Amino acid sequence: MKHMLRSSLAWMLLGGTLLAGCGGLQDMWEGPGAQSFRPSSIAVLPPVVGSFDESREPAQEVVTNALKKSARYTQVLAPDEVNGFLAASNEAREALTSYLSGLETAGVSDKGAAAKLAQALKADALMVVKVTSWEYTRSEGDKVAKVGLGLRLIDPKQGGIVWKARHTNAKSYMFFKPNLKDIAADLSEDMIKYIP
Repeated sequence: MKHMLRSSLAWMLLGGTLLAGCGGLQDMWEGPGAQSFRPSSIAVLPPVVGSFDESREPAQEVVTNALKKSARYTQVLAPDEVNGFLAASNEAREALTSYLSGLETAGVSDKGAAAKLAQALKADALMVVKVTSWEYTRSEGDKVAKVGLGLRLIDPKQGGIVWKARHTNAKSYMFFKPNLKDIAADLSEDMIKYIP
């Protein structure tokens, strides 16, 4: 009886340890070519922000910084390079609008538009950012600072989504509001670790 109790206790501890160690993202998917896709340069496109307009610049900046910090790519285009180019070119802006529209409404990556954008930006890969949450809210009576992001890594040569993930970070607070950009920076770094 003592042996069974000790054995059961050991299994419960092991199970608890394994569960505690299982972090991960809320949602993640890898495409068939994900393991062999090794771009040297990447551009983070202006984010899809929905009603979270104030998140546009900080979200693009933190994802760009997280990609730089990861040291996966030889070159990560700065947001002002990407946005400056898009502002100067009607054709590139139209390609971006068309591309993001197709991605959001049908979930399909338009190969032609992706190739145009990547060629114009001189990037081997594109990162599409979607802000799903960027707010101070209440949850079960607690004040909460909440940031949610969706990331999609695009191979512009094939035109497809290679990897995508979605996750949310929330911090409760009493008096001092946590900075949403800081939460987004931590979230971006955590998510990018999962890129194959």
